[in-house]
Amino acid sequence: MFQKLAFRLFIVSAIGLLISCGNSEKSSLIIITSKDYHDAQDVLTSIMVHDIFSPPQASRVYAYTNIAAYEIIAQIPGDSIASLKYKLNDFNGISHPKDSLVNLKLAALISFIELGKHMVYSKAMFEQYSTKMSDHWSRINAPVYAASKKYALHVVGEIKTWMNKDNFIETRSFPKFQVNYDNLARWQPTPPDYMDGIEPNWGKIRPFVLESADQFKPISPPKFSLEKGSKFIQEIGEVQRIVDDIRSDSHPNEFEEIAKFWDCNPYVSTHKGHVIFALKKISPGAHWMGIVKIASKKKNLELLKVVEAYTLSAIAIADGFISCWDEKYRSNLVRPETIINKLFDPTWYPILQTPPFPEYTSGHSVISGAASVVLTKLFGEPFNFVDDTETAYGLPQREFESFRQAANEAALSRLYGGIHYRQAIEEGLVQGQKIGLFVSKRVLTTRQ
Repeated sequence: MFQKLAFRLFIVSAIGLLISCGNSEKSSLIIITSKDYHDAQDVLTSIMVHDIFSPPQASRVYAYTNIAAYEIIAQIPGDSIASLKYKLNDFNGISHPKDSLVNLKLAALISFIELGKHMVYSKAMFEQYSTKMSDHWSRINAPVYAASKKYALHVVGEIKTWMNKDNFIETRSFPKFQVNYDNLARWQPTPPDYMDGIEPNWGKIRPFVLESADQFKPISPPKFSLEKGSKFIQEIGEVQRIVDDIRSDSHPNEFEEIAKFWDCNPYVSTHKGHVIFALKKISPGAHWMGIVKIASKKKNLELLKVVEAYTLSAIAIADGFISCWDEKYRSNLVRPETIINKLFDPTWYPILQTPPFPEYTSGHSVISGAASVVLTKLFGEPFNFVDDTETAYGLPQREFESFRQAANEAALSRLYGGIHYRQAIEEGLVQGQKIGLFVSKRVLTTRQ
């Protein structure tokens, strides 16, 4: 009897000890979730909005920060995603950790934060978030946090070495774009700020996957002609007519709602006398990164798949901007607002503020086409989702049945907004879809 009682006490004690040890071990783990990664993306986006990053520059930040995190997390044994080594231009991969204490998921997130901190202007804003998270992780397990951060910083250094050879630094000292005011066919600065052309040398940035910036060079824009019935005059007339029709409607117009929903102009200024009011908003790339978050959360993706979705989308968007900007400053086509003001109606103005760079092709169309193809590959089609990305900026949410439908609407929003001709939209969408397809085929993330 005594032996049975003693045995039972031993079993109970053993179970209690195992539970205790398990709880103790569990409490010492630093667990990184999909939410943590989404939150870090949101912080990066909010800082770039604050810093007024141009759309091309923002796309570069998203690409490098996510690649850094992806490469670390791809090293987790037994998981399905594979390194991008040799799949990206001039990228030879990263070093593997030597310390067994390194938590790869934690190191991935730290690398994202630290590289993001390096690439934004308002570093103090990122530092506040970084310090808060560091204190939290250090309290859970200081040795693991220290080892993971040390490795993350080493990887950040390797990514920076690769990044600094993409020609971005060199383009900072290139001459400003020279406007040809004598040629009405060519782009000229537009109201209200008449800003210089943004990033005229972005086409010289090294692409991530594309073989060259002009690999998917679109067909030329319509021949500039002011003759009655010419293709160019027809395109001008369509823009003017659509905007005028929107303004003549005394009720809310869906075309206007669509235009404003997809505006995504990082800096919209309003002039009242000598006072200028500036409204900061997300870039087009940031809007699509927001859609990545929405789709990932709907599918309840695990961390590795979340990082994969952000990374592939960011690469496609970044190469989309390089390709688009290469064409913009080659064709150097005048915006509708300039032509209409000079030849037809000096009081006419578009629904959206015309952004400060040439017209052809439409940047929204290109990057929306590219992102939609990548996301369709990842999530399938149809894929119903509610896009609430713009609610923080006072705009209602919109519902879509697929990423393709969202991309088509984003592209057409530029016509409704009065800032692009139809061919720039349609050809831009094709250009972007080709880029998205190329990225999807070239960047195979599934481990063989």
